[in-house]
This record gives sequence, C-alpha cells and structure tokens, in this order.
Amino acid sequence: MLSFVFWEVTMTTLTIRNVDAVLKARLRIRAAEHGRSMEEEVRCILRQELTRAGVQGGLGSSLVNRFRDVAVDLPLPRRSLPRPPIDLDAPN
Repeated sequence: MLSFVFWEVTMTTLTIRNVDAVLKARLRIRAAEHGRSMEEEVRCILRQELTRAGVQGGLGSSLVNRFRDVAVDLPLPRRSLPRPPIDLDAPN
C-alpha cells in the first residue's frame, strides 16, 4: 500500500494597527537599507526572531528561564475535600 503525505503551506495576513510613527519611519529606513519593502522587512524580522537557533521550548520554558534567578519556592496549601453540590430541590 502506498501512502502520500502532502504538506500544504498557507499564507496568512497579519494586520498591525497603532504603530508609532517613529517606529514606522525606522522600519522604512531599515527596509531601504536592505533593499526590501517594509512588508518584506517585517517578515524577515519575524522570521529571524522566531526561528533563532537558541530558542527552545515554549512559553513555559521561556518564563522559567527568564525568572530562574528570582524564583521562590512557596509551600503548597493543604488540599481539602470539595464542597457537596447544591441540592436545588431542597426547600429553603
């Protein structure tokens, strides 16, 4: 039996509102320095930052690494049994 796996790559659109005028001007200058459009420059920046070789793990790993030096072990509170469910048929 033969099986084929096809990977479909889809492109999405990302809209960023309320960009500071100074930031936009810096992006325009950076794009011109690299000979790219502003749109392509943003794609390159995102690609570089999100695919760096040193980045491993997800959000939880990133948070652990970021706060490792200031983390404090807190005691866990005692667990208690849950409350019984409310009987809606009982008279007040």
